[in-house]
Amino acid sequence: MKIKTESSAKKKTGLLCGFVLEDSDKVIGLPKFDTKATSAINQSLKDMEGKLGKTSIIPLSGKNSVQRILLAGIGKKENMTNDTIRLVSGKIAQKARELKLKEFSVIAPPNFIAEPTSAVTQIIEGSKMALYKFERFKTEKVESSPDLTIIVSKSNEILKAIKAAEIVAEGAIFAKSIANLPPNECTPATLANFAKNMSKRNKMKCSVISEPDLKKRGFGGISAVGQGSSNQPKLIILEHMRGGGSDKPIVLVGKAVTFDTGGISLKPGASMDEMKFDKCGGCTVLGIMKAISELKTPINVVGIVPSVENMPDGKSYRPGDIIKMYGGKTAEILNTDAEGRLILADAMAYGERHYSPKAIIDFATLTGACIVALGTNVAAIVSNDERLTKKINDSSKRTAEEIWELPLNQDYMDMIKSDVADMKNVGIGRAAGTIMAAAFLRNAVEKTPWAHIDIAGVAWTQGATKEKPYNPKGATGFGVRLALDYLQSL
Repeated sequence: MKIKTESSAKKKTGLLCGFVLEDSDKVIGLPKFDTKATSAINQSLKDMEGKLGKTSIIPLSGKNSVQRILLAGIGKKENMTNDTIRLVSGKIAQKARELKLKEFSVIAPPNFIAEPTSAVTQIIEGSKMALYKFERFKTEKVESSPDLTIIVSKSNEILKAIKAAEIVAEGAIFAKSIANLPPNECTPATLANFAKNMSKRNKMKCSVISEPDLKKRGFGGISAVGQGSSNQPKLIILEHMRGGGSDKPIVLVGKAVTFDTGGISLKPGASMDEMKFDKCGGCTVLGIMKAISELKTPINVVGIVPSVENMPDGKSYRPGDIIKMYGGKTAEILNTDAEGRLILADAMAYGERHYSPKAIIDFATLTGACIVALGTNVAAIVSNDERLTKKINDSSKRTAEEIWELPLNQDYMDMIKSDVADMKNVGIGRAAGTIMAAAFLRNAVEKTPWAHIDIAGVAWTQGATKEKPYNPKGATGFGVRLALDYLQSL
């Protein structure tokens, strides 16, 4: 998909798309057409009433430079959110592909609807992500995606926003593409190769720690979880150092369990195929690192991805084992399906010790309890720092990747204390499952501001997931746009 800008809405195009507010008798920014076309437009406006998500296509005569006009409802102005134009743009892009067009044009709304750079950003993100399809293993593939022209008054600010939006959308698509891979095509070694290849293209430093070095260097959590699989664990580290030499970096950590059977504490068979998505946190971090390097953002960022395959085997770690984590603390294992917190805690402790970061943010499909608590459209955030939480929450509102804060006080920390080790990897019964996982992670951080984002409900489309055109079935890339907004705001 190529993206261009044009200042005239009268350009030659197969499909000219304009937004319509509810109960409005005008299409925002639409130029004047002949009497016949105007009559058809007015009739369509009456029929659709500008209702959110409603569309109407009007074919025009051959005398016009525009072959078709598409009217797209965006609802009432007072009900619009930072996601409205993104959602509707995704629907427009899918309609353009359905019509087998080579290109389509969208009129960017003016200031009274959305700030110009926000509007073009949403149009690009909505369109590009809606046209993404995971077809690597299909013998018959859909038609190629149509190109997009945005009708907008050009300015340096707009052109920068367009370029940035393309990179951000491609970062999310990159994360989705890896997350959608089946476990036989994406092992920890495969994920490490993706990181290496991406780092070469984008001039980042990439290092990978493998067994037996993981065990020798004290990564007890990663080694224990990965020891039951023939696919050895990896710790992937990417460095984007474009800030000041003395600036402390932001460390991003992403859980990447390329397949999770639950280990000895075996999961039920139903929906176990979805456990290929247990690597989504790591894929999110890879997508963020790809985009932040291409944006050339003048900031120091380190991405750390602990990657394992959790399998039942004669060599697997067991309930009852006690393991020594990176940093020296010991953990009693009560459930081998609570593995993500073990590999994350190792990676977080390593990140804090080696980079003395400004903040640590982790992304993980960590707990089914998060889905019970918040459903499949909102992620949980647990943090030890109010300022960091507020900044992330501000980015959440701007990007419409929703989060909700859960508490973490000393009572919760006490619930994971072990009688035989420093801590245990699950709490008491089923109580506060998401917070218990966060409490375990909190033990890995000594003094750094930290935020844990549990994306178990939002990392891929599930039964109760809200339908969004820009999130086709499969992985969603949740967290890429959110984190990039946060990082750029710094």
